[in-house]
Formats: sequence, C-alpha cells, structure tokens
Amino acid sequence: QVQLVESGGGLAQPGGSLTLSCAASGFSFSLYAMSWARQAPGKGLEWVSGIWSDGSDTWYVDSVKGRFTISRDNAKNTLYLQMNNLKPEDTALYYCAKAIGPIVPPGSDEYDYRGPGTQVTVSS
Repeated sequence: QVQLVESGGGLAQPGGSLTLSCAASGFSFSLYAMSWARQAPGKGLEWVSGIWSDGSDTWYVDSVKGRFTISRDNAKNTLYLQMNNLKPEDTALYYCAKAIGPIVPPGSDEYDYRGPGTQVTVSS
C-alpha cells in the first residue's frame, strides 16, 4: 500500500534552516508528481511547493519563493524540502502528498495520498 512518511521537522530559530524528507513506498515514485503542503494552527491547508515526476519543473507559493527548495531523488524514492531563512509564519504541520499523475500545477487538488506530517516550529 502507499506510504508517505515525513521527517526532519523540529524547532528552528527565525532565519534558521531545516530540511524535510518524505520517504515514499508502495508505488512507482518516479512516475508521479509530488508536493508539500502545510497547515498552521487554526488555518486551512496551504499547498507550498510541487515538483514534476522527473524533477523537470517546480512551483512555489509566493510566500516561500527564494527561501524554500523542493527536490526529489527518484532512486531513493524520497522527496525533500530545503527551508532557509525560516520565519515564525512558517510554523505549521508539513505534509507531503502524491499527485495522481506526472505533473501537478499550482492550485491543483489532484492528489490521492498524504503523509501524517512533520511539525515545524519557528520561534526564538
């Protein structure tokens, strides 16, 4: 069965960095686009970044452009999110999600699986 397991969250100071990982199993990882989403306390789900199945294209929500970098290693079935210059407003539960096809444009809701999430807290 499909499994997505996020890791790498934790407490970071403003201006600090964290790298999230998402280990995928149970499906042909290299055939599907993947995305990261986050949900802050009391707020709705926000799609943060996505990457095509072959890594050839990516997108970011405006609030993280220039600070976050999404990548994937198809040989290791792993998705990453490098987060730099973290801000308190980045505090949220971060999820990785599997798209239903090889591409997933921003604003799409075409996902079929999501992991349990990893908590990121940015505070001094």
